[in-house]
Amino acid sequence: MSDLSYIKFFTPIGEMLLASEGSSLCGAWFMGQKYFPAMEGWGMEGWEERENELFDTATFELARYFMGQLQRFTVSLRPRGTPFQQKVWSSIAEIPYGRAASYEELAKRLGSSPRAVGAATGRNPLSIFIPCHRVVGSGGDLTGYAGGLKKKEALLKLEGVEVKDGKALN
Repeated sequence: MSDLSYIKFFTPIGEMLLASEGSSLCGAWFMGQKYFPAMEGWGMEGWEERENELFDTATFELARYFMGQLQRFTVSLRPRGTPFQQKVWSSIAEIPYGRAASYEELAKRLGSSPRAVGAATGRNPLSIFIPCHRVVGSGGDLTGYAGGLKKKEALLKLEGVEVKDGKALN
């Protein structure tokens, strides 16, 4: 039996694919989103579609999140990425629930450029769990969400962020 498994899960804003490697979640993508794993060389060969305790926890937490009852996930995460991507994703994970931060803010914190931060953010393999939907352009512009801007807006609104005319208003 493979240590690599996945399931499909329905959320109020679209179907997701959750992937695990051992006892950690390594992927959570909206089906067909930009940078979907089959297009990024993840290759699902050797992966088995099956339930496990980790997926039970992850789907339970996602369901509570979508009901507005959970603000911080506890499931173990192991995203695959470069050291720079890992730094960006760690920084994104620090953005509080119900708040948004700009690519520029993250870039300053990391001593990088907004463009590099945006590229790493777009390749976040753990949508929602690493809340890249909380990262916005300058002036709060809703830009760059691999799952689509409608999903980004829905997630921000779910968290209580006011969104008006394509801008997040903190």
